[in-house]
Amino acid sequence: MEKDRELICGLYDLYSNLLTEKQKNYFEDYYFMDLSLAEIAENNNVSRNAVFDQIKRTVNTLLEIEEAVKLNEKIEKIQSMNIDSEIKENIISILKE
Repeated sequence: MEKDRELICGLYDLYSNLLTEKQKNYFEDYYFMDLSLAEIAENNNVSRNAVFDQIKRTVNTLLEIEEAVKLNEKIEKIQSMNIDSEIKENIISILKE
């Protein structure tokens, strides 16, 4: 589940609107609020294993979306280009729309 935390959180930033509310809540509690699986389970009245499975599926979903869309890959390419930073930000902003 800890498959490059920075990458996973970046993918969440790009694709969170494609996730269910439950997926978003568990993901945010785990990755952003730094709650344990047990704490999330208790807060949601489910088993620790249910939380683990949901977060794992959410991470896999984010990776699958990126594999299909490659938006993060495109953003990284743009950021590595030797062009004006304002132009880079404008291009990236358009891609994220």
